[in-house]
Amino acid sequence: MEAVKVGIREFRAQLADFIAASTPVAITRHGQTVGYFIPAHDHGEAELAALKRASQTLDELLASHAIDPEAVVAEFKQARKQGRAG
Repeated sequence: MEAVKVGIREFRAQLADFIAASTPVAITRHGQTVGYFIPAHDHGEAELAALKRASQTLDELLASHAIDPEAVVAEFKQARKQGRAG
């Protein structure tokens, strides 16, 4: 499912609509994606199980490529800080 891209101001203004929808939203700031919003509705057990499997697969991929999630977060924060500075 393709995420809808919206600016952060539009996202805040229409938050109730995005919560009610079932489509993921890519939130942008100055054209750069800064986050994702995935509405959590009362999904069945099958969807919850699929989400858990996807999470496990992500964990396995990160481990197999020796990627430290904390290092990725730190790198993102540093890049974002540099982007703000100039």
